[in-house]
Amino acid sequence: MKNITNSNCPKSQAPPGRRRRRINRRAAQLADPLTLSSHRPRFTYLPDSAVERLSARAFDLLEQHGVVLTHELMAQKLLGAGAKRSPHESDRYRLPRNMVAEALAATPGKVKLCGKSPEYDIELPQADGTFTMRTGTGGHGFVDPVTAEYRNLRKEDAANIARVGSALDQIGFMAHPFINGVPETTADIHGLAEIITNTPKHVWVQPYEAVNIEYLMQIISLAGGGEAEVRKRPIASCIVCSFSPLEYKPMDVEAIIHSAGAGLPIHACSLPTSGGTAPLAMSGTVLMAAAEILGIVVMAHVLGGATPVIATPLIFALDMRTGRCLQSSVECMQGATMAIQLMKQGFGLLTHTYGVGSDTPDVDGQSQAERAMLARAVVLSGADILGGVGQLECATVFSPVQAILDNELGRMLRRYQAVPEVTDTDLSWRDLLTIKSGGHFLDNETTVKNCRGTFMPEIFQRADRDEYEKSGRRTARDFAVEKYREILRSPVLKGLPDDSVIGEIKSLVNTADIRIAGTSKASLTDL
Repeated sequence: MKNITNSNCPKSQAPPGRRRRRINRRAAQLADPLTLSSHRPRFTYLPDSAVERLSARAFDLLEQHGVVLTHELMAQKLLGAGAKRSPHESDRYRLPRNMVAEALAATPGKVKLCGKSPEYDIELPQADGTFTMRTGTGGHGFVDPVTAEYRNLRKEDAANIARVGSALDQIGFMAHPFINGVPETTADIHGLAEIITNTPKHVWVQPYEAVNIEYLMQIISLAGGGEAEVRKRPIASCIVCSFSPLEYKPMDVEAIIHSAGAGLPIHACSLPTSGGTAPLAMSGTVLMAAAEILGIVVMAHVLGGATPVIATPLIFALDMRTGRCLQSSVECMQGATMAIQLMKQGFGLLTHTYGVGSDTPDVDGQSQAERAMLARAVVLSGADILGGVGQLECATVFSPVQAILDNELGRMLRRYQAVPEVTDTDLSWRDLLTIKSGGHFLDNETTVKNCRGTFMPEIFQRADRDEYEKSGRRTARDFAVEKYREILRSPVLKGLPDDSVIGEIKSLVNTADIRIAGTSKASLTDL
């Protein structure tokens, strides 16, 4: 794919105050549900004064301390756009306030994540003020849906994940997992190839090695009909991660350059761990995440153009008793809600964070409780994307059964966001004024007209005791397993790459194994 190597940062002619007002105006549009087609409930975790302080401190942190990167091209781009090299560390670059504000003002407030056909396109922010969901990424473990046994995730598991995610109506796009049984250094290439050829939906790509990025981009180009077509309809977007605290690996800088060159949206991701790579107080963790995300926004901006950037704060915390990393602790829930509010209200950015997930290794009651609490918190905070569908054990394990249950949770949350009307008709006001003692509303005109419009679960159960006992005490998990089997039995969805494209992708993966992993063709895992 074509790299951007000599474009110049466009200098805005607007004074800083006007640029700041543009940022604030777009932030208000994204944060205020009344600007959308219908009202949606919102929860603001922080008072406005706290958001303003965190926003100001993020600018201060970038201006006074800066970020570290060891990438010569990007360093020159930053310096040419106004960054200052730190006198104390040669690889640290201070980003002036006006430079960051200019980048924010130029970042698009809308993005389209395209599927392989328009019916799977996702426009953010969504017109109805709700959200989309994505599957978990990077997990190397897999819980078998039928036996419930744990194993390392295999190539065929990735294909089944794609089949499941494609069939679930709340899943807007797919992320590729970590595949075992292939060369470790090219596992991301194998993972993307497996997912992108088995789903018609948008795909989120996560590079594992800098040298792999070119191959990942070529796979996207093949699956999307060529570079020009992908630029018009980006069927993939790319995650770019900071290396907390306040650093960026060369691989992720390369990912920014290649994504901007290919016209792919960027998920600007910070993964701070409270008490480890970030301050223990969650407010400090959120501040650092904001600064790291803003650094990616600036790097995308100085390449020229207007690359869509989605703020992706994925907040973790250390369990101080064991040292284990957590993603669904109460502190993480606080951090996620704070970060989403700050990204939208403080900076006017689209947002993406863990919306489901658990720290338990199994599809159990704890998992359901943790992900329900987390999902409701971030949905009401206004997150545009809820990540982590199907993931367990702090994002290291994928369970298709959990993914099916998460889809049901997403359906419930979407209905919850639909605020009921309060017209006299909806209130049944006339009937309330005339209801007799011992009366009922079973035959009420509004009841009869709208009774089929109430939420009907597909997986969650509402059986009474007799039905429950008669079924052999089947639970929602049992019905999720049944749904999984049904999905695998159903015809493959239309819109997948044809056999010739799949063959080209397989050949490209083989080439990557030989050139990157040094694997002889004879010993390659057959795709």
